[in-house]
Amino acid sequence: MFPGPTLEVNNGDTLVVNVVNKAQYNVTIHWHGVRQMRTGWADGPEFVTQCPIRPGGSYTYKFTIQGQEGTLWWHAHSSWLRATVYGALIVHPKEGSPYPFSKQPKRETAILLGEWWNANPIDVVREATRTGGAPNVSDAYTVNGQPGDLYNCSSQDTVIVPIDSGETNLLRVVNSALNQPLFFTVANHKFTVVGADASYVKPFTTSVLMLGPGQTTDVLISGDQTPSRYYMAARAYQSAQNAPFDNTTTTAILEYKSSACAAKNCSSNKPIMPPLPAYNDTATVTTFTTSFKSADKTLVPTDIDESLFFTIGLGLNPCPSNFNKSSQCQGPNGTRFTASMNNVSFVLPSNFSLLQAHHQRIQGVFTTDFPANPPRKFDYTGNVSRSLFQPVAGTKLYNLKYGSRVQIVLQDTSIVTPENHPIHLHGYDFYIIAQGFGNYNPRADPSKFNLVDPPLRNTVAVPVNGWAVIRFVADNPGVWLMHCHLDVHITWGLATAFLVENGVGQLQSIESPPEDLPLC
Repeated sequence: MFPGPTLEVNNGDTLVVNVVNKAQYNVTIHWHGVRQMRTGWADGPEFVTQCPIRPGGSYTYKFTIQGQEGTLWWHAHSSWLRATVYGALIVHPKEGSPYPFSKQPKRETAILLGEWWNANPIDVVREATRTGGAPNVSDAYTVNGQPGDLYNCSSQDTVIVPIDSGETNLLRVVNSALNQPLFFTVANHKFTVVGADASYVKPFTTSVLMLGPGQTTDVLISGDQTPSRYYMAARAYQSAQNAPFDNTTTTAILEYKSSACAAKNCSSNKPIMPPLPAYNDTATVTTFTTSFKSADKTLVPTDIDESLFFTIGLGLNPCPSNFNKSSQCQGPNGTRFTASMNNVSFVLPSNFSLLQAHHQRIQGVFTTDFPANPPRKFDYTGNVSRSLFQPVAGTKLYNLKYGSRVQIVLQDTSIVTPENHPIHLHGYDFYIIAQGFGNYNPRADPSKFNLVDPPLRNTVAVPVNGWAVIRFVADNPGVWLMHCHLDVHITWGLATAFLVENGVGQLQSIESPPEDLPLC
């Protein structure tokens, strides 16, 4: 199936998913946004919490979803396989409980926005790794696996989303694209945003959504327009200047059941097309992302034990002397692209997973000296000399004591190009207490902190040429990856991981590894 099957569960359910690898590549599955309390062995990122499932092999993921409601998703977490291996994971309220909305939705539809290459995505990333340049951009975007009417193919398969006059329906929108933040809108209709990343938010109205890869947004849509057919459309939000991107538009059709077309099943009646924001419309993105406020009682940590400052962004490595400059160093001016956090370009191990090495006390797999601050201060979003910064490759983790209260400032950099980075933290939700543009100012900017009702997310879109501040309590022991969810960037090393120590007693310690845990 493409996308893969939708998993529907209730808050409090335990899932047991047996994954059998019938493909030709190693694979793992990540349950994006699931807290995985004490079940880190089921989180899924390759070489972080497990070795990959080899072709012909299998692994059973077992975990409980507790205290989360809304839309999550699952995807491969191995090379670029998630381009085609993903699906929705819908968490309904506990049995018999209604949604906390003023109107209960009549029907629900998952909208998975994807990215498609007319090539094997593994070949695309391998070629980029060989050349050191940027990978080829995608050929299309998709809604639930279909590109829609604006491409010269497949329009007979364009996804139809039904609605009827007077209905209020729930759309569960997921950005499952590999490398591209996306705008999403429906002609002549407004959305009421009610949730994001499986947490409820104070409802607000908007005509356009922007989701970074990895993010989910739950919206109510009302059948309050003339019965007809209306395009749902998604296209790129492109914040990196002068970088090539896929500028196509994917569509589905919102179709009123009472419209003449629905009765006759006619396709000649052309749907109404919505206007979309300009590709680089950061103002619309800012208005949207700053509208999120948590609907639930928040437990924002106010006293902080670990105050961290992470620079994020791209870098350039000089061409190694044993490389062919014309074919293997196709980055700017004969360099090779890289990426880093605090000037450390993250390297995954290959013989053991990080969690296995930690659990079995295997030496030499990783170190715990990831820097709490950038190695040097500079004008992060200013005119920076590229030659100053050559990221250092390493498998460096940051150690957190169980229960420590953590604040992280995530600062975009303009070393190569500033860009909106969707930063995802495994094993945790976090509060986004502030965001802004330019360089974070530790004296002035804390006055902007929202400690009352900040949104609870698992992926934060760090503003282009800007910063975001997140807080969480390290109450889930294990090894947890934090990375940019643009897969091209994690390929280049835009990641780190937290080693959260066990607390006191069994309930504060990670469970033992399952017997069928794959070996490297």
